[in-house]
Amino acid sequence: MMAHWATRGVRGSSRGGESRPGLGRRAGGIDLRRNQLGGQIGTDPIFSATSHTGRARSSVTRSAGRQRLTLSTDEQEIFDGLGGEALQKTIRAVVDYGEIFGASRLVPLGGAPHHAISWGSRGIEPLLRIYRELAESGLRAYAPFTSNPKPMDPIDLPLVLDQHLALAKIFNFTDELERLNLELGLRSPGDWSCACYEPEMGNTPEFGDYLAWSESSAITFANSVLGARTNRNPIGIDMLCSILGKAPYFGLMTDRGRLADWLIEVETSRRCSPQVLGSTIGLRVLEGVPFIVGLDRYLSRGAAHTADYLKDLGAAIAGNGGVGLIHIEGITPEAVRWGRDLLAAGFETAVIDDDEIERVRAGYPNLWKHRHGKPKRVFLGCPHLTVGQIVDWGRRIVDALEAIQASTIGIPTHLFASSHVRKAFEHQHPELAGRLQELGVTIPSNCPMMWCSTPLEDAELVATNSNKTRVYTTARFFDDDVLAELVATGELPEGVQ
Repeated sequence: MMAHWATRGVRGSSRGGESRPGLGRRAGGIDLRRNQLGGQIGTDPIFSATSHTGRARSSVTRSAGRQRLTLSTDEQEIFDGLGGEALQKTIRAVVDYGEIFGASRLVPLGGAPHHAISWGSRGIEPLLRIYRELAESGLRAYAPFTSNPKPMDPIDLPLVLDQHLALAKIFNFTDELERLNLELGLRSPGDWSCACYEPEMGNTPEFGDYLAWSESSAITFANSVLGARTNRNPIGIDMLCSILGKAPYFGLMTDRGRLADWLIEVETSRRCSPQVLGSTIGLRVLEGVPFIVGLDRYLSRGAAHTADYLKDLGAAIAGNGGVGLIHIEGITPEAVRWGRDLLAAGFETAVIDDDEIERVRAGYPNLWKHRHGKPKRVFLGCPHLTVGQIVDWGRRIVDALEAIQASTIGIPTHLFASSHVRKAFEHQHPELAGRLQELGVTIPSNCPMMWCSTPLEDAELVATNSNKTRVYTTARFFDDDVLAELVATGELPEGVQ
């Protein structure tokens, strides 16, 4: 009998056999469409509007049968079990996934893997069983990989005992997942960050590399800013593709899938927040591929501040929609190389001006349990901050405190970054690092979004400038100027409700 993880009907080596049902919406009684509110880790809040492959559902054609994926001789041998049962299960699951979305073949992966990860809830248990079997079989990823950050940082985001015990129950697989990731090829115990592509993290793919990543903000950066090619893969599929060293060729892996179906004309009077602009674009295109014009008035190709801007812009677009790729005229590599030839036939056009930005910004809800309560923490860094962003925020905080002659921050403030980025910042800017420490600012390396998706956030109202954290949790979004004053004084500015 052939081994299989994912579905019921088992095909013979002839690649014929019975067809299988598509992916269900429930698993083990857990609704997989839920977002992270209440601590239940899940998919994007607008799952009903997107397919999470980087292409809109309206562009997907349905047929009575599933297109069969063509395997090479070596791949067929693995499929037939000659590489062992665990590897056979791996390729069969990857093939099923590819065939669901019409993939024609598998392609070898380049660069290095990066995995998203869910640290708790019953929804992770099936993946744990798979990871255990892979590790016990001695399989490892095709290259040492990085992974998304942990949910807690007990040193730089300390908790009282009751809070620690509560989070330990929610994120109850942390130790085992860390051990399994190391056995399966995690590069080192410190390689946890959603911004793996930063030079200090060292997982920066090359132009044209095929990847099988699953962290939406990293996917958007890799596809858009670096010109690599990856779909928005589910958690679990990323690991299986890494073990196999191959991924299905469809969607954003293909030339056709990378054509833009939206022309977004940015006509704002000034460079606006990447967080707000990103949410405006994401809500408009949902899961399309936007070609954005007008940003080259404010951004310089290749500059560090441009990469930081695009990091946050892409994360906000991806978090408010299902986007996995953006092209920006005069800035991103494919847009520079091919220009408006990247626009697909029949593309739609949208204009984003100051009024549209204000309309979207005014629509952000206040989801705090106590709507008019006083914020208890400030979270900056989702995705994780770069060295340059820590420096910018550090100087801004120091200046704000000096302006009111304060000796310490007015509210617990946390600048989230990978441990590698934090060490680089401390080495390159020791005086500023020491000053921030004196003021009480910490630089945790965990995931702020996962922290905010727990019941802790109900009691400790969080203020943030991250649109992704805003979308997935009850944390409340504020503009940078408001947050700078909040950090200094501990109070929201007068007139801000």
